[in-house]
This record gives sequence, structure tokens and C-alpha cells, in this order.
Amino acid sequence: MLYSFQEYRKYDQYLQKSRIKYSHLMDAQRKRCAAGELETVYATDSQTLKDLATRLRIHSVESTSAANSGHPTTCSSVCEILAVLFFRTMRYKVSAPKDPSSDRFILSKGHAAPALYGTWVENGFMPAEDLLNLRQLNSDLEGHPTPLLSFIDVATGSLGQGLAIANGMAFVGKYIDKADYRVYCLIGDGECAEGSIWESVAFAGYNHLDNLVLILDANRLGQTEPTMVGHQLDVYSRRLTAFGFNCIIVDGHDVDALVGAFNVVSSVKGRPSAVIAKTVKAKDFPGFEDEVSWHGKPLGGETERVLKHLNSLLKSSRPLKFTIPPPSVQISPIDISNIKLDSPPSYQKGDMLATRSAYGTALVKLVKSNARVIALDGDMRNSTFAEELKRRFDSNYIEGFIAEQNLVGVAIGATCRDRTVAFVSTFAAFLTRAFDQIRMAAVSRSNINICGSHGGISVGEDGVSQMGLEDLAMFRSIPGCTIFYPADVVAEERSVEMAANTRGVTYIRNTRCPTAVVYDNDHVFCIGKANVLLQSNIDQLLIIAGGITLHESLTAAKQLSEDGIHVRVMDLFTIKPIDGEAIIKNAKEVGGRILVVEDHYPEGGIGEAVLSSLAMETNILVKHVAIREVPHCGKPVDLMKYYGIDAEAISGYVKEMLNK
Repeated sequence: MLYSFQEYRKYDQYLQKSRIKYSHLMDAQRKRCAAGELETVYATDSQTLKDLATRLRIHSVESTSAANSGHPTTCSSVCEILAVLFFRTMRYKVSAPKDPSSDRFILSKGHAAPALYGTWVENGFMPAEDLLNLRQLNSDLEGHPTPLLSFIDVATGSLGQGLAIANGMAFVGKYIDKADYRVYCLIGDGECAEGSIWESVAFAGYNHLDNLVLILDANRLGQTEPTMVGHQLDVYSRRLTAFGFNCIIVDGHDVDALVGAFNVVSSVKGRPSAVIAKTVKAKDFPGFEDEVSWHGKPLGGETERVLKHLNSLLKSSRPLKFTIPPPSVQISPIDISNIKLDSPPSYQKGDMLATRSAYGTALVKLVKSNARVIALDGDMRNSTFAEELKRRFDSNYIEGFIAEQNLVGVAIGATCRDRTVAFVSTFAAFLTRAFDQIRMAAVSRSNINICGSHGGISVGEDGVSQMGLEDLAMFRSIPGCTIFYPADVVAEERSVEMAANTRGVTYIRNTRCPTAVVYDNDHVFCIGKANVLLQSNIDQLLIIAGGITLHESLTAAKQLSEDGIHVRVMDLFTIKPIDGEAIIKNAKEVGGRILVVEDHYPEGGIGEAVLSSLAMETNILVKHVAIREVPHCGKPVDLMKYYGIDAEAISGYVKEMLNK
């Protein structure tokens, strides 16, 4: 069996006292590898690892000094950790950084990016001189990691998010890929104050992610003062153990202790592991170590002095020699392109069905077509109808419980390296909790699909806390986001299908109340193309609406026609991109009058999207009706009447605009 960490440390103390090298221990490990008892052990010796750590510090100082910006002191606390991981522990291909068979690494404390970039210099992937372009406009070496770099999976730096992403990667590895790659996530002690970290810790423990290793860089200092826990490492250990983690406390600057710790956790089964590393901020920067006032500052006039000291620590000026073994097992490629519904929608026009009810139906149809489609939900599956997928294909469903930040983060991780097509669902209102994760998903160029159920006041008696009234504004602000607002169950199924094949973040807004089927089952939908549901050659006004207000508008239009007033009703289908061309064309055909009615706050919703598409147009009048105050609870029909978005109110607005 492997040496336990306790045995390893005792052996380490013995070796230190007798000044004996680690060759005996390493030889024993190599013999066991040759006998097939262990996986290949990296050939890197202790001194090489120490020199690599020092070189990472040198890279960090030189690059941040060249940029006159950055976090060299934060980089310095993780250098031994990175050296051991990248040159002794992890299995990956330098030539193919995102090979799906390779181990994964997430730098949650993204401000230590220069040290991470340095590892890809030392392993030969890029030249050292590139580091001198750190933080420059013409360089992809940004202040925090982004996937502009081929060796970065996701953007980090908004603290508290990396572990959720690692959870997603590890979940896919263990339960979907069923592969032997491991996921390493390095977090800072400062970000342990984030609640999202503990959502993610709970998820990892609950799902027994024994292929996940959390490395906690406990350097004691935050940006402005010491962290809450400081160097009380037993506090971290007790907390993580309570969540089901196997914990090892180490000196984070002792490469041999780190090697031993990572060897031990590689054999742990049934639970995730945490390597809690006691480190020093500005390690090996004379005069800067453990000083609170040097966060986020280059060393300035002290740069040369510190570099001179660091270079003096190197035992060899010759090129370092090491072996980086590739992944032990190659994963078969998968195809997640051109995913189709297993069968087309099959509904009767006029039937009353909530759009949310077709969400689960569509997921099941997609999984029948491609087993790599998965769904995650935040303990709302019987309301979002994601339960249909769990009932039919349980292994394609991930329960995230009421932890929306981790929920979205797991989806981001699950889609990395194109291993799955992930859908996330919960109430639209609760997605606001995860806005930062959604924002960072766009920065990461992630392909995640989000479904917000129970949008608008039509939620009814549950009250305003359950009403998503700002969700469209939120997702419209996300770069590259595609927003679907399906009018019925036919449009819902097609929205889910199209989302599965759309790059970037997508959002599907669903309503709670049943609404009539208005589309033929064979209707062809297109992203960015609106559909006119009711029109004539004598229309006098264009109504644009979505969800519940679209159906109220259709009812109003039919009532108005009985009074000799004809209006055109448009379903945008996608709010972003919006079909500005169709809006302008139809508005001009009806005399330049538009009424927008939406079940959303006025800021950032359909109305403002329509107005933005008309910015360069003249002679078009727009009346915008929305929920303009924090609403009360009540029956949906009463709320729509009270807040002026029902058919009767819409008829009144039309008559007012036409002065009839």
C-alpha cells in the first residue's frame, strides 16, 4: 500500500535528521510501479522541484514588474504547490493542453495568474519572453486567467467560483466519462469567506467526488488585513472534514511534504480530498514576507534586489530536466454537435399547457438523441419539470439543491472541453443569486443553457419573492447571450433544441400559467426571427409581447376586431438577438404605432430591447407597458388586471393610442 501521510512525515523527519536523500523512498515507489502496483511516478527530484518553484517566483516578479501591475506576493505563496502539481503529480499533455484525458487544474485565486503562466513556460509550452507582455492590450496573458489562452479552461478571479467549476469537471469525470483523470482546484484562504465556496464544498462531499482535490493556499493575509482564520489550519480541517473531505495539513513550501500529500490523496476513495497548505505571502522576498501592505503591488524599486536573492537560491543554472507523463488512459472522442429532438412536438392547437411543462419533455427527447445532454436543477424539478429527465434518465440529471451559485458553476465545469451539453433550471427569480457566475460564464466562453421558470407576476399567490421580474434585463446584459421567450409548448421544445446547439450562454424564460398552443407542430423557428401571429392588411397598430402578455394580446386583438379595430400581434421568440428588421417593417406597415406589453420590470426588458432596435428610426411611436412597482401577491388573473397587463387593459391602450 502507499505510505500514509503520517508515515511519510515521520520518514521525512528521519531523513532530514540523517541528511539522507529521498532516493530510497522514490526507489521503493518506482519498484512498485514496475510491478504494476502503482501508476507511473514522476522522475522529478526534490531539488528540481525547489528550483522550479524559485523560477516561478522569478517569472512572477519579472512579469509584474514589467507590467508595473499585478500580484507577485500572492504568486509567491503558491509556487511550490504549482511546481509539485505540474511537474510531479498531474498527468497531462503539454502539446495538447485541453486533451480530455488529462488531469484538470483550476486556479480559483486567479490573481496568482503569473505563477500559473510561469508553469507553461517551464514545461516548454511558451517562451519566457511572452511573460513580459503580462497585462498588455496586445497580450492574452491577462491579469487573471481566461480561455483566450489554450491552457486555461475557464476564467477565474471573481473569487469563490473555482471550486464549483472543479465540481462540474470532477462529476463528469467520475459519473459520465467514468475516466481516471483528476481535478485539482487551488483556492485562497481569503475567498473561503465566500458562501459559494461552502456550497461547493457541500456538493463535493455529497457526491463523493474522490477525483477532486482542493488545495487551500492558507497564506494568512487578505488584501487589507489578515483572513478570518489566519494560520489556524485545524479550523479549516474540521470544517472540511465535517463536509466529508479527507484532509491533510502540510507545509505548503515543503515540496517533499506536498509530493507525499498528493500521493496519499490519490488513493483516497469515496470522498474528496483537501490539501491544506500553510504558506507565506511573499515567500522568499526578503523584507516583504508576511507583510499585509503588499497585496496587488509590483515590487517597484525593490525588484532587482529580490530577483538577485531568488537567483541565489537556484542550485542549478542549467536547464531543468523532468518528465511529464501523459494521461494513462485515452478517452474516446464524443460528438455533441447537431443535437435534435428525438421526435417533433405533438400538440393540439388551443390546448392549455404551461411552457415549463414542455421543458422536461424536450430534455428527454434530446437525451434520446444524444446521451451527453445533462440537466441540473436547484431542488425545483417538480416546478421546472426537469423531473421528467430524472424520471426517465436519472444518470443524466444532477441535483444541485438550493445553492444556485454552485449550481451554475457546476454546469460551467461540466461543459468544459466539450464533454456535455448542460441545462440548468430553477425559478427565474433565484438566478439573480448566481449572476456573477453567469457573468463569468460569458467571460469563460462557456456553453451553458439556463432555464428560468415562473417568470413575471403570473406566478400569483406565492408573491413577489418568487416572481422573476428582472431576469430578461440580467441576461440581456450578458455578452453573447441568446434569450428565448417561447410562446407555447411547441416553441418551448424548439427553444430547448436550439439552445443545445447554440454557442455561448443561453436563457429560456418560462411561465407558470397554462397558455394556449398557438403554433403548428411543424413551425420552423429561427434565432433572431420574430413571428407574426395575427395580422391583416388593415392593421392600425403593432403589439409586441411575450409569454402571458402575448396571449392576453391575442385575446385583446380578437375583441378589438369585433369593434372594427385591427391590430397586428408579434411574438419576438428571441429577445436577444432581437429581430429589429421585422419590428421596423411591421411598424411601418401599420402606421408607425407600437404597443409593448410585458410581465417584467420596465428596465432592461422587452420594451427597452424594442426601443433599442428603433434608435435610428423616426416617425414610430412606442408605448411601453410593464410592471412599474414592486408587486403584491394575488391570483394571477387579479394581478394582471391590477397591474394593467391583461386583455382588457391592452384593449384600452390600443384605443388610447388610436384615439378611439
